[in-house]
Amino acid sequence: MWQYKAPLRDMRFVLEHWLQAPAAWAELPAFAEVDLPLALQVLEEAARFSSAVLAPLNASGDRQGCSWQEGEVSTPEGFAAAYRAYVEGGWSALACDPAHGGQGLPQLLDAALQEMLYASNHAWAMYTGIAHGAYLCLDVHAPQSLKERYLPAIVSGESLPTMCLTEPQAGSDVGLLRCRAEPQDDGGYRLTGSKLFISGGEHDLTADILHLVLARLPDAPSGTRGISLFLVPKRLDDGTRNAVRCDGIEHKMGIKGSATCSLSFDGAQGWLIGEPNCGLAALFVMMNSARLHVGLQGLGHAEAAWQNALDYARERRQMRAPGRPEGVAAAPADPIHYHPAMRLALLRLRAVSQGLRVVGYWGAHLLDQAEHASSEPARQQATRLAGLLTPVIKAFFTDQGFHLASEALQVFGGYGYIGEYGIEQTLRDSRIAMIYEGSNEIQANDLLLRKVLGDGGMALEELLALFEQEAAAGGEHADPLSALSANLRVLVKGILKQTEGDAEYPYRIASDFLHLLGWALLAYAWARSARVAAPLLAGDPWYQEKLDSAAFFFSYLSPEIDLRIARIDAARAPLGFLT
Repeated sequence: MWQYKAPLRDMRFVLEHWLQAPAAWAELPAFAEVDLPLALQVLEEAARFSSAVLAPLNASGDRQGCSWQEGEVSTPEGFAAAYRAYVEGGWSALACDPAHGGQGLPQLLDAALQEMLYASNHAWAMYTGIAHGAYLCLDVHAPQSLKERYLPAIVSGESLPTMCLTEPQAGSDVGLLRCRAEPQDDGGYRLTGSKLFISGGEHDLTADILHLVLARLPDAPSGTRGISLFLVPKRLDDGTRNAVRCDGIEHKMGIKGSATCSLSFDGAQGWLIGEPNCGLAALFVMMNSARLHVGLQGLGHAEAAWQNALDYARERRQMRAPGRPEGVAAAPADPIHYHPAMRLALLRLRAVSQGLRVVGYWGAHLLDQAEHASSEPARQQATRLAGLLTPVIKAFFTDQGFHLASEALQVFGGYGYIGEYGIEQTLRDSRIAMIYEGSNEIQANDLLLRKVLGDGGMALEELLALFEQEAAAGGEHADPLSALSANLRVLVKGILKQTEGDAEYPYRIASDFLHLLGWALLAYAWARSARVAAPLLAGDPWYQEKLDSAAFFFSYLSPEIDLRIARIDAARAPLGFLT
């Protein structure tokens, strides 16, 4: 019953009209040859791969899961063949530098690809999802010899990378990690220690796996200041197996086709990436990419939940609806999407998922501008805005992905709770994204304390200026957007003042602030969507959906903004302790 079809029309709307990406690409020498027809061709091919190759493996991969035997991991039936098709299609090279064998296309197009992969088969996409971030990390921080050896292998799909941070005693607090790295006379290192919860730590998709491992040098200071980053391949250049072993795989609530591994490093050979004791700085590029991709997981789940809930609601007939569309005759039982409660749920699914797409693609577009804009001020501003949006995309998107999947399951009623209809898998798969790559609570702290209060509000002020610029352009929803900008500015000043006498206050409100900014970004997304769609309506009635969704957002969903502001104000009261 569960199925997925890429929303190509909506993706085109975001690229062509909301972001006006083709015009922006024309001004960037790196993307001067990328135009709208090429972008649409890429999206159409990605849609075919996702729907025809990955989506049919989603349910079977969940049922079968991965298996472990004597250190070897087998992925579900069809996963390895799908990976070969992925590589043959050139998808691993999409947004990589042509100097390393890549296609040199924008990260914006890669973001659209990632949404499709995660929507169609989250578990399978876990194997490929970290690759671009690892590529960026090595490209920026690795010695030239390692770049020449391993970057082409990542770009070609010959090797898949992992990110090895977590240890049994060190979850989010990586400063507690114990994995050791001993320097060798040949300039390499020998790594010893254990890691767990490593996605794709062992599998049968590629012969080699490239582990990016955080570890401590012998003379390293304590805490996060003493962490270094190392590249540890599964296989050495002579083909022999490195001293890395998978001790087992986790049996999980969801993404069961993704191998989540415990790894032991027993004097494994590795090489330093970046400077000694600066591992987190070297990993930063990778983490930003990873967090954008995790946010796109939330978007993918929201889109898949919306599609399947709508299809079911159109077919399922239950009771007489109190109202029905004009011209529809009364029947013994109406399709449930005529009932107000179901209409509310479905319209929420549509408005939020499409709004998330705008914000997520904008985040990827900002990363392209941060790297390739022609002027340094433009690159710096794009970097600040991307940094501000990244924790929101990671945390708000994944929260919405899970809760929208739950709301979609409610549309299915009792059928949603059984495996036959697939939505229960979407709900289970989506939950993990709120935890990994920095839990959503950590993202909230990062947003408020570092990205807003930490830089004196510069990035937020630039964002609010964009809100005000959009409001000044007119449009049906200009007034609430303008008022929202003013309210946010006043709110942040109040937070700063309250923090002076209550150092814990920003930590108490961080989650509410992140959700507030998430809803504010959706308000911006829908105000602009309605304005750019309005003149297009005369030529194509499809754009009426954009106007309807924008009106629904500002009538039914924007009160979420007031709720979060009220909660931030209420949190001035001290928080008690549990004993």
